[in-house]
Amino acid sequence: MKILIAEDEPVAAKLLQRALESFGHEVSLSSNGVDAWATFQQNPVRLIVSDWIMPGLDGLQLCQKIRQQENAPYTYFILLTSQDTRLQNYDLAMEAGVDDFLTKPLDRLTIRMRLQVAERILRFTTEVGRLRKLIPICAWCRKIRNDDNYWQLVESYVTEQTGSEFSHCMCPACLEKLNESLLKSDA
Repeated sequence: MKILIAEDEPVAAKLLQRALESFGHEVSLSSNGVDAWATFQQNPVRLIVSDWIMPGLDGLQLCQKIRQQENAPYTYFILLTSQDTRLQNYDLAMEAGVDDFLTKPLDRLTIRMRLQVAERILRFTTEVGRLRKLIPICAWCRKIRNDDNYWQLVESYVTEQTGSEFSHCMCPACLEKLNESLLKSDA
C-alpha cells in the first residue's frame, strides 16, 4: 500500500519511514503539511500518517483539506502526536476527520496493527463504493428497484436521480421490426 507521511522532525520521519517500508509499504515522505498537501494533490494516496504539530499546515488542517475533496476515494488518516492525549484533543482530531490517533514515541507493533485495520477498512470502503454504483434492474421488464424495494420504470428512476427528462421516440431498427411485425400480422 502507498502511504504518505507528513512529519517535520527528520529523525522521527526516517524512523517511521523505515518501519512502514519494513512492513512492505511504499512510502512518500513530506517534511510538513504544506508539502504533504501538494504531494497528495499530485498523487492521492489512500493512507496518510501525519504529525499533528507542523509548520504551515498542521495535521488537523491537512486532514480537513483532504476530507473536503469531492469525488475522491476515501483516505484513511492516522494522526501522530507527542501532545497530551486528553479527551479534548481526541475530540478535536475526530472533528477534523481523523480516523486513528497515536501517541509518540511510536510503537512498531501498534502502528503495524493500525495499518492492518486501515487496509481492511479501505478494502471495505472500496467494496461499498463499488456496490453503491450498481443499479438493480430486472432483466425481463427493465424496471429498476430503488432503496425502498419499489420497482419503477427506468425513465422515472433516472428522472428521480438526475432530474433528466425523456422524450420517447423509436430508433430505426425498432421501427423496422415493428413494420415487419405489422406486415406479418396483416398477411
